[in-house]
Amino acid sequence: MVFKKLLGSLGVGGPTVDTVLRPGAVVPGGGLSGEVRLKGGNADSTIEHITLELVAHVEAEHEDGEAEGAVVFERFTVAGGFVLAEGEERDVQFTLTLPWETPVTELYGQDLGIVLGVRTDLSVSGARDKGDLDRLTVGPLPAQEAVLEAFGQLGFGFRSADLELGHIGGSGQRLPFYQEIELSPAPHYADRINEIEVTFLAGPDVLEVVLEADKRGGHFSGGGDSIGRHTVGHHEVQGRDWATEVDGWIRSLAEAHASHGVHEAYGHGSGHQQHHSGPGMGTVIAAGAAGVAVGVVGGLVAAEVVDEVGDFFEGDEEEEEGDEG
Repeated sequence: MVFKKLLGSLGVGGPTVDTVLRPGAVVPGGGLSGEVRLKGGNADSTIEHITLELVAHVEAEHEDGEAEGAVVFERFTVAGGFVLAEGEERDVQFTLTLPWETPVTELYGQDLGIVLGVRTDLSVSGARDKGDLDRLTVGPLPAQEAVLEAFGQLGFGFRSADLELGHIGGSGQRLPFYQEIELSPAPHYADRINEIEVTFLAGPDVLEVVLEADKRGGHFSGGGDSIGRHTVGHHEVQGRDWATEVDGWIRSLAEAHASHGVHEAYGHGSGHQQHHSGPGMGTVIAAGAAGVAVGVVGGLVAAEVVDEVGDFFEGDEEEEEGDEG
């Protein structure tokens, strides 16, 4: 889809800009291609810079509850320093390299409820304005897909996915937020585990997998969170029995003693524990068949995911319109 916007801060008759992304999903660390289409206004304009911003819808927990907002997590200047003549049409081609930690927004073509966008920041003769958001679709790396597929084969179901503002201690995390994929337990783990949260921290060579299990309390043991960390080389994906390996990870979590203060050393956030008591945005019905990766195949994504996505983009546009006024 092409998003058009008259640059209000430049006045009526100013240049217009369309940003068009190449169709299809990209992957973390991969290339994002497209073009910025400019059309001159009623007079010549000096284009100082064209910058593309990667924007994410992020949640943040604080003492008074939870807040949501947009976070710009990368910027790329793709052109600038030229004069756009009156009425001139010019296309600026670009190819950008996404950060390795870019969140996954879909799995097997099904939306996970994670909202990412590309926004154009155009500076013209000293005035600046931001274009509309163009939605960015990101699929999993082979290692991420292998791990999630293994969870599906073991009978775990997808509950929700979100982006949390904060840093995972002891990791090489670079972005100001991390992605959590919340899974409901397989039947044979349901008596010991309430849910498992999966976080991927990808790099050029390896994928770090951080697992956090919310464990049920019993007669002889208390509940609490257990943390597991595992590293997978991108070159190691083929030829491994991922279901058996991931099952071993889960057994270690289920049998481990509950950790205290684990978030300070290994967990999520900065000095505070984050706990999700139930399904959130993007809740889906977990698929019952083995091998269906995390229950998102077959159009099972709930309608509220689409509503949240639409609200985010519409809200951004309304905010910008308000700023222009």
